[in-house]
Amino acid sequence: MDNMSYPLLLTLMVPKETKSYRHVYFICFLALYLIILSINIRLVVVIIMEKALHEPMYIFLCHLCINGVFGASGFHPKFLSDLIFDSYVISSNMCTLQTFVIYSSLLSDNTILTVMSYDRYVAICKPLEYHSKLTKNTCVKLILFSWIVPNSLTFATVLLSTLRPFCKYHIDKLYCDNWSIVKLSCAPSFVNNLFGYAITVLFLSFIGFIIVSYIKLISACKASLENRRKFWQTCLPHIISLINVTIAMLFDILYSRYGANDISESLRNFLALELVIVPPVFNPLIYGLNIRAVRTRVFTSCVASKVNVSQNIIT
Repeated sequence: MDNMSYPLLLTLMVPKETKSYRHVYFICFLALYLIILSINIRLVVVIIMEKALHEPMYIFLCHLCINGVFGASGFHPKFLSDLIFDSYVISSNMCTLQTFVIYSSLLSDNTILTVMSYDRYVAICKPLEYHSKLTKNTCVKLILFSWIVPNSLTFATVLLSTLRPFCKYHIDKLYCDNWSIVKLSCAPSFVNNLFGYAITVLFLSFIGFIIVSYIKLISACKASLENRRKFWQTCLPHIISLINVTIAMLFDILYSRYGANDISESLRNFLALELVIVPPVFNPLIYGLNIRAVRTRVFTSCVASKVNVSQNIIT
């Protein structure tokens, strides 16, 4: 029974060439983490401070950025610690926590994008009903839905995994994920598989909802130049974000369960890192640069802050 008990420490994959270049990797990933924090927090602060941006679409975007910071913080601090101390171990409790943070963030990305697609559908297809449908109360409910559902499902999934008796101690990945924890056990994984597939089907249904709403959006945009402008300005970033998150998550799910051993370690690491790095960088940039109202106010706030700094230096 002692050998089957939950290990106190687990080992993670050691990236190649870290012995020679780990300080270079540390600087690069630290810079990347600071960029993620700065662009997401900047966008959140601008949306909060600017009353003109207190609209449902921008509020949902604000929560998308908060979720990006949450997810990135589940990976970067631990990975940076591994690089600087050259110690790729993690406690079982921290492994569980990291799994929860990363995967609840990814699933929240999906639900927030689903809520944003509904917002765009009402704004373009039913503009006269927009303010009556997207009331403050409705927005609060949608935001709670986008956080509670993925976090609850992720908690249940991780709990099912950690309650299993474990007989292995190594995770062949740069960070902890749910299926890697499941594979540490020698017990049958039927329940975990069934629950995992149910969650996958649920979130694929959300993607189906988004596809249907965009089919209706495209039909509505054909008849109006103004609707086409709205579509390209606010819906295109949404589509790109959705494609990126969906492909990354599907690959992660399929590879973690059915991945071939002949796939190179470099490719596996790249795809694993893409899942935790690209969304928190890509989402605020694509929205911030493409939506004029956000872009203008972010640029204005940056210029104003620089002017204030210059005046303080002069005085």
